[in-house]
Amino acid sequence: MNPNMDAVDEIVDGWRRAMPSEDVEPMGVFSRIGRLAQRFDALRRNALAAHGLQLGDFDVLAAIRRSPEGALTAGALAKENLVTSGTMTSRVDRLAARGLVGRSADPDDARIVRVRLRPEGRRIVDAAFVELLRIEHELLGAVRAEDRPQLVDRLRELLLRIEA
Repeated sequence: MNPNMDAVDEIVDGWRRAMPSEDVEPMGVFSRIGRLAQRFDALRRNALAAHGLQLGDFDVLAAIRRSPEGALTAGALAKENLVTSGTMTSRVDRLAARGLVGRSADPDDARIVRVRLRPEGRRIVDAAFVELLRIEHELLGAVRAEDRPQLVDRLRELLLRIEA
């Protein structure tokens, strides 16, 4: 294989030969995005496992950590993490059992339960976040600094279109 070509180039070239009447250009973009997502997901899972976290656990802890109030309802967590309320309840239960989060009644409405980080939860999410950033910086080192803003802009455009 040519050192300037990747596996996607071979796949795209194969489809060009197999179906010359079709424009296969989008495959070059979306196949790479898919492969990057798979590889990055595996790196993230391994980095989080080193901190005793699953990806879903980190997502819950990170959402709370970023929250200006330092707490979120289970419903808000489910919405932010794009999961069902049942899935979120399981995640919060698991994290609470480990002492990483605590639940408390909302001061304005006792029917609402807020989920907060406990000190150990904050320590773990912060350490895991720093590790993820280290990995992301290392991976992004393959892209010139002056090209990164344009890359971000193009990816944002694609994401906005897909999420619309």
